[in-house]
Amino acid sequence: MAKVKTKFVCNECGYTSVKWLGKCPDCNAWNSFNEEVETPALTRGFNIKEEHKRPVKLKDVQIGDELRYSSGISELDIVLGGGIINGSLVLVGGDPGIGKSTLLLQVANYVGLQKKKVLYVSGEESIRQTKLRSDRLGVMDADVYIIAENNMDSVIRYVDEMKPDLLIVDSIQTMYCSEVSSAPGSVSQVREGTMKLMNCAKAKGVATFIVGHVTKSGAIAGPKVLEHMVDTVLYFEGEKHNIFRMVRAVKNRYGSTNEIGVFEMTNIGLVEVKNPSALFLSEKTIEASGSVITAVIEGSRPVLVELQALVSESNYASARRTAVGLDYNKTVMLLAVLDKIAGMSLHALDCYLNVVGGMSITEPSSDLAVVAAIASSYRERQLSSKTVIFGEVGLTGEVRSVSHCQQRIVESKRLGFDTCIVPNKNLDGLTAVDGMKVYGVETVQEAFEYIFN
Repeated sequence: MAKVKTKFVCNECGYTSVKWLGKCPDCNAWNSFNEEVETPALTRGFNIKEEHKRPVKLKDVQIGDELRYSSGISELDIVLGGGIINGSLVLVGGDPGIGKSTLLLQVANYVGLQKKKVLYVSGEESIRQTKLRSDRLGVMDADVYIIAENNMDSVIRYVDEMKPDLLIVDSIQTMYCSEVSSAPGSVSQVREGTMKLMNCAKAKGVATFIVGHVTKSGAIAGPKVLEHMVDTVLYFEGEKHNIFRMVRAVKNRYGSTNEIGVFEMTNIGLVEVKNPSALFLSEKTIEASGSVITAVIEGSRPVLVELQALVSESNYASARRTAVGLDYNKTVMLLAVLDKIAGMSLHALDCYLNVVGGMSITEPSSDLAVVAAIASSYRERQLSSKTVIFGEVGLTGEVRSVSHCQQRIVESKRLGFDTCIVPNKNLDGLTAVDGMKVYGVETVQEAFEYIFN
């Protein structure tokens, strides 16, 4: 009888070692190694006809239009790139209780109402529990089949028998493959289970959604190869105490990775927010120092958000800098620019910055709004509540151009603003918007002259 070989695998990143380690040398996680029995490699591959396996010239490959159909939720369709594609494999991740299962059950309902067959595999809940949730969400007449199953081989067999148009697996960490000896949720089980689902989706053309757990750091639990195997990775963002949720695509082979979908959590499930800008500005104070409105681009849509800054005397030996929703290092850099270029003595003052509504801003177009908010709080001067500010700020205090300037201005006008302060180089090629005054600035000092005078 052959000797059983074992290995130790990190549950966080999938790093493999021949012996147990207290700290993973790859991801630096502590006590994350579990012992697993090595299994022989499995034969994998799509069920493709033999003649299609021969190499062909790329220019000779014939493709048709991608067959997409709506998920019934327009915000989700935007994030997916236009809808659900047959044969696609989508991974949905997020914190516990944020709404992953709720959203997918709503998608199952809408797709089932389109006369398409849906198979919902629940590995965490019983059929009765899922039924209670479906009644609350109004999933009544749709063609949705549900099974409480953890064996991946059985799931594949159900797909072969039923031939569904949409398969939902909730969640991949609860599934196990019988030929892998490790426990469900281990690196080997997650990898093998996802591989089987990928083969099934590609060979049979079944659109598949799988739910993935996340670690305490917010990353998808399991090996990083899990995200490489799927076609699309969606992340749920939001706080439990906040009723608003955002779905963001961090990987999408069928569309843009910059789109977001905004939802509101209600007692009947997730409801789409058609106008995110109005949502983020709904509770803005009319006139207050340190409050600035900026326009950012999320995917293909402009979104207006409120930035707030608070500058106060420090009670500590070293001043504190806190940024919520903004990059901390970029914030510290902008504070240095204000100290050096604008002559603001901020080194002994605490500076707090926040993006209202729980949104995170990554693009540099918010730089000018950040420095304007800090200067407003520092000088205790209020800015006009009808002004929108955006532009990138360099280390020498210059204001650099940004993309999609025309779209930002049009969105600002639509929401009732009458003034925009933009980079001077963006004025070339702009189309005038009725009732909107646009001022171009080249430096931070010039921007302050417009803002405070």
